[in-house]
Amino acid sequence: MKKALITGITGQDGSYLTELLLEKGYEVHGIIRRASNFNTQRIDHLIENPEIYNQKLFLHYGDMTDGSRLVTLIAKLAPDEVYNLAAQSHVRVSFDEPEYTGDTVGLGTTRLLEAIRITGVNSKFYQASSSEMFGATPPPQNEETPFYPRSPYGAAKLYSYWMTKNYREAYGLFACNGILFNHESERRGETFVTQKIALGAARIAQGKQKELILGNLDAIRDWGYAPEYGEGMWRMLQHSTPDDYVLATNTGYSVREFLKFAFDTVNLDWEKYVKFDQRYERPTEVDALIGDYSKAEKILKWKPSILTPQLASIMVKNNLNLAQ
Repeated sequence: MKKALITGITGQDGSYLTELLLEKGYEVHGIIRRASNFNTQRIDHLIENPEIYNQKLFLHYGDMTDGSRLVTLIAKLAPDEVYNLAAQSHVRVSFDEPEYTGDTVGLGTTRLLEAIRITGVNSKFYQASSSEMFGATPPPQNEETPFYPRSPYGAAKLYSYWMTKNYREAYGLFACNGILFNHESERRGETFVTQKIALGAARIAQGKQKELILGNLDAIRDWGYAPEYGEGMWRMLQHSTPDDYVLATNTGYSVREFLKFAFDTVNLDWEKYVKFDQRYERPTEVDALIGDYSKAEKILKWKPSILTPQLASIMVKNNLNLAQ
């Protein structure tokens, strides 16, 4: 039985990856931060299953700012695979908390890589890199595209990207960067624009909300379906040699178009309900991110099947079902 360690296990990607690895017969360990309130909603269905929790799934307290704890966990668990998904992942918030973002996203990755190196555990390492590293560089973007981050989050992710490559080349670690473009799902947090739109459309249709306030509607993103991206992460660590891969859909849609897809699901005209507020704009905008996943398709045989129009509908319908 293979053993995997996941940081950020309670997040959207962490929850889907946990399900995937359990289905593949892994023993899964996750790191969670200590808090006065539980933040395990996305994996509660696994925790509440006595045949899984503390049998195949184990949770450990820890934090990406605590290097000694990471060393202790790596040494104790000796995982075959480590998936680093933990982050302060909200781009707009990173402008308000640049130092914290750099510490958790950037230095946190270094602490985890160093824990693997120090302990000498033969762990394959996956780093959750981001399309935000490309920033102002025009699309389409692939593994050879120059980076130009436009946020503290993007800059911190770029630091993590280069540290992952450095540990691969300097110490021979099996370390991969997954450069994932935007990927959403029913489990996306409510502060992210896609879920904010999907939830707003559902509530407005049910008469529970009168309007939806957003920022830049012209930003173009490559939105995929999060459950499909976990398979891509796993495939990177199953390949014979470590490398870096873009996971995306090779399609781009504006926030304005996502609004239309979402409100069309409930047969409403979005323009009647959406208002603009500049407070939701970033100090420096990223105009367009569209990924070219041809390398992952060729080498890993990975290809997305759900594109943005269907994704928006899935998210809206889920919010309608939850409300009912």
